Amino acid sequence: MKNNLILIFLYALSFSASCQHPQKKDIKEIDKSASTVLEIPSSIQLITMSDQDWKNKLDEQTYYVMREQGTERAFTGKYWDNHQKGIYLCNACQLPLFTSETKFESGTGWPSFYDPLRKDVVTVGADNSHGMVRDEVVCSRCKGHLGHVFNDGPKPTGLRYCMNSDALNFVANGVVNKK
Repeated sequence: MKNNLILIFLYALSFSASCQHPQKKDIKEIDKSASTVLEIPSSIQLITMSDQDWKNKLDEQTYYVMREQGTERAFTGKYWDNHQKGIYLCNACQLPLFTSETKFESGTGWPSFYDPLRKDVVTVGADNSHGMVRDEVVCSRCKGHLGHVFNDGPKPTGLRYCMNSDALNFVANGVVNKK
């Protein structure tokens, strides 16, 4: 009987040991400092696609914002309150546009930046729609509507690039090789 109890104890002990989590040294740690390196080409080449091709490529809301100059409702976009470090890309052509380092809290309900990654990644033009005069911001590569720029931003530029989340894609821990 005593031998049986010892065997049961040893069996339970070995079973318990096999069910334990591996030692910390056996678990491969994820390198949280690892970054995704993105490239901005030295010259921006225009992408032209038919309206139907854009409809096939983009979801309905993104198409509405980027190809029909729509606007998402304030405080509804996925990036207006994003505080992660990384890079914001054009949602249509993936051109790197803004960095989290220039993102700021504007209180408007849209992601706001005081400067693009490089001046040539966005193009600014007149927008006289809806009875207003505003400066529209589009992606320089695909001409997709991103939002508007205003002269009420913080230093050092004094600009507020007020962007639609639907027009952006985000890469956490992204860094840019600006060439």
